[in-house]
Amino acid sequence: MLLSVLGRPLLSARLSGAFSITSAAMADALAKIPVVEIDSEGTFKYILLTVKVKDGDVHKDIVRGTKSAEYHNHIFEKVNPAMEALGMECKCLGGGKIEHNSQEKKLRVFGESTAFGKADHSVSAEKLKSAFSDYEITWSDDKK
Repeated sequence: MLLSVLGRPLLSARLSGAFSITSAAMADALAKIPVVEIDSEGTFKYILLTVKVKDGDVHKDIVRGTKSAEYHNHIFEKVNPAMEALGMECKCLGGGKIEHNSQEKKLRVFGESTAFGKADHSVSAEKLKSAFSDYEITWSDDKK
């Protein structure tokens, strides 16, 4: 450890300063992750995830859904590496389906994931409202 003239450790001062800049950058990176990314039309599987800065407490919930996923875990397998590349870690909180009717501006959240269990559709609906404020958004625990 390096000591300054005053006897204080210089190395730890440098590290703590670098750490606070890194934490702020990571929190900023988290803030830039879109809350919702879903297909523009149709009925498809979705998952609700919590994303957080690795080794940190700052987190947020996000919704991801697409027709291209045959199973819910296919969505997670695509999202997880992308989040890890940003220095984040994510956990799937559950899944279901979204019915997106862009003509009528309606979203319906329902169903469940066999692999991850049922997401809290009320939370998912709130997240969807943040991205689709002019839509009618409903949710239920119905399977279909």
